[in-house]
Amino acid sequence: MNVEALFSSFSQKRIIVLGDVMIDAYLRGTVTRVSPEAPVPIIELSKSEDRLGGAANVALNLLELGATPILCAVIGEDDGAKKFDNLLRERGLSSEGIVNDGNRKTTIKTRIIGNNQHLLRIDEEETGFISESQEDAIILRVKKLIDEGVDALIIEDYNKGLLSERVIVETIKLANAKNVIVTVDPKKENFFAFKNVTLFKPNLKELKEGLNVEFDFEKNPTAFEDAILRMEERLNNKMSFVTLSEHGVFIKDASGKHYLPAHVRNIADVSGAGDTVISVATLCLTAGLSPKLVAEIANLSGGLVCEFSGVIPIDKELLMNEVKQIIEE
Repeated sequence: MNVEALFSSFSQKRIIVLGDVMIDAYLRGTVTRVSPEAPVPIIELSKSEDRLGGAANVALNLLELGATPILCAVIGEDDGAKKFDNLLRERGLSSEGIVNDGNRKTTIKTRIIGNNQHLLRIDEEETGFISESQEDAIILRVKKLIDEGVDALIIEDYNKGLLSERVIVETIKLANAKNVIVTVDPKKENFFAFKNVTLFKPNLKELKEGLNVEFDFEKNPTAFEDAILRMEERLNNKMSFVTLSEHGVFIKDASGKHYLPAHVRNIADVSGAGDTVISVATLCLTAGLSPKLVAEIANLSGGLVCEFSGVIPIDKELLMNEVKQIIEE
């Protein structure tokens, strides 16, 4: 396989990212004393930063790899929405799939970090499902984009209310009608609404929660594979891809199954690793790679971003160099 040709091909891919978007805000500073008002640290603020988060981080990963992502999401008409629009423009991302609604709040997660330690997180959000009119607007945006031509649809669920059962079912139906690849990063809510997709990617915790089962992966791998079978019977998905944290990843389709171990890393922060994995796996699928290669490259990407602090997208050159090493071994 020509690794450089593979990564070059990503620039021809147009991908819809349908999911809950948010702003990841960071307040960083130094702690030198405790407040006299309460037993809490006082932070002398030195830096504040806003980043695109949630499904928008999936779009950033695709962008960094050279693809053209189109975000489809609902945000408010508040100050958070203005910040979000500005961040989209700064990164050169399209807003044509964004629906603004004055009755919803734009999700902001503010992390307070002192002396490089995460001390507190403040969430501003609304998690109830979107209204029927908002559903109509999102489904129409997705339909228009699919009709114009896309290579894949990524559905990224953060349980913030965008992905109602109707939105999930209708958008998958639209994609399947045009033979568009559909990949899903689910959460517990509506776990079994994602029927007939190309690739379904829960992590181990989400698999257990979705099926309401409990088992020890190391001691009872048979229970894990039984859970996969039960999941597939209900979802009718073509490919199952499960991230297993320190145990690596598992991928399975009609041709077989593969367990791939995790690579040894200096882990700084696991936040956002799932966003990177689904982005890379989807691009590899659009390039026609085998399930094992899809899993190998996505597994590498997830480990790489864990070496950096905060939610950040993948570095294309770093990933390409690591893939070359794997392919040449």
